Amino acid sequence: MPAELARQHDVPPPSDLDRLFTQQRSAFAANPMPTAGQRLQWLKSLRDTLSVERQALISAISSDFSHRSADETLLAELMPCLMGIDDARKHLKKWMKPARRKVGMAFQPASAKVVYQPLGVVGVIVPWNYPLFLAVGPMIGALAAGNRVMLKLSEATPTTGELLKRLFAQVFPEDLVAVVLGEAEVGIAFSKLPFDHLLFTGSTSVGRQVMRAAAENLTPVTLELGGKSPAIVSHDVPLKDAAERIAFGKTLNAGQTCVAPDYVLVPHDRIEGFIDAYKHAVLGFYPTLADNPDYTAIINQRQVARLSGYLDDAKAKGASVIALYDQSQERRMAFNLLLNVNDDMLVMQDEIFGPLLPIVPYTSIDQAFAYINQRPRPLALYYFGYNKAEQQRVLEQTHSGGVCLNDTLLHVAQDDLPFGGVGPSGMGHYHGREGFLTFSKAKGVFIKQRFNAARLIYPPYGKAIHRLVYRLFVR
Repeated sequence: MPAELARQHDVPPPSDLDRLFTQQRSAFAANPMPTAGQRLQWLKSLRDTLSVERQALISAISSDFSHRSADETLLAELMPCLMGIDDARKHLKKWMKPARRKVGMAFQPASAKVVYQPLGVVGVIVPWNYPLFLAVGPMIGALAAGNRVMLKLSEATPTTGELLKRLFAQVFPEDLVAVVLGEAEVGIAFSKLPFDHLLFTGSTSVGRQVMRAAAENLTPVTLELGGKSPAIVSHDVPLKDAAERIAFGKTLNAGQTCVAPDYVLVPHDRIEGFIDAYKHAVLGFYPTLADNPDYTAIINQRQVARLSGYLDDAKAKGASVIALYDQSQERRMAFNLLLNVNDDMLVMQDEIFGPLLPIVPYTSIDQAFAYINQRPRPLALYYFGYNKAEQQRVLEQTHSGGVCLNDTLLHVAQDDLPFGGVGPSGMGHYHGREGFLTFSKAKGVFIKQRFNAARLIYPPYGKAIHRLVYRLFVR
């Protein structure tokens, strides 16, 4: 949850932002429809840079976190970036091809098609939790669609920001890709630029501020906002299966993931069994916290204080806390389960974004659906159970940005699936072809040549041809 826009200041855009934006807009005007070859080369240059500099990127991200698991950066950032580039390069020419559309009998002879035109200059506001993937992911779609891109990196990841700024400057001219660094005031000014599209990933509260700023320029926005993503454990799924997969989704990046399971709904008579299975899974992943290279730290002390505040608030309001370790190790915060939670607790109001997992009991699956549907629509929903009829009910009777059946997180890594929220968890989507479409104008084109049959129905009205047309088409 980035803090770029956390404070309300009426700050004019810094001169460097104006210069970069004007430079990119001028470059786009000079080349408003880059060829497939140009776009493929941009994507190749991006892939080569990420591949060659992977160790530097791993080190920079780890430095910003104080410690980030190298394998988590490979699995959750570098690998999906490279896979996304490969998917875009493989399908780009097909995506760019105009789509033929039908013309009604009344309008013949004519033809119609949809052409996909670059929008222009795209702005991307990047959060701190996955600073590489959430910068490069939107960038892939924007470049594939033929746009220029400006990236605002989070002030919470300064080392990664400086590295990306240097690396991208080596392979892209500034009028094609520009990285912007700076504190909250720069983020506010960035959101006020008249982009042709603006994509923001972060908290719902900040997303509202971004949308207000973009509205001044009628800039279309894609908002990826997170929220409280539930997991449902069914009455008959093996608890080991469900707990292990939920534990993976919750422990990756120490829970600092917008689609991490935020709370888990468990049948009331299976709670003790789930707790045991979840403990076993987590301790199997991370036997210790101290000096464990696999376990990622909380990004900064401010976030540690926020999470500790959630725990204190929950305890004061009657929650039972089950700590899976004796104590935290500096910013490597211990995993905790929370029982007897209620809606008065902050941990049940705000997106957790850390290693705390509330357990909510339920009796019937209808009660679980009602609990979810009475709350703001989440970015993801996870269901664990092998009953096909109940799986279908989950898809039809709940709303969320995306769903995993018997897994967590991995829908985000599927390049052929759109990724995006709904309502308070966001609007719009990207990844794969959907990313190309988000950053393109799908322009409808109607084509006639010399012969114009429509002149037969021009005024003055009331002729026999008009009466015939009305009889044929107005029923």
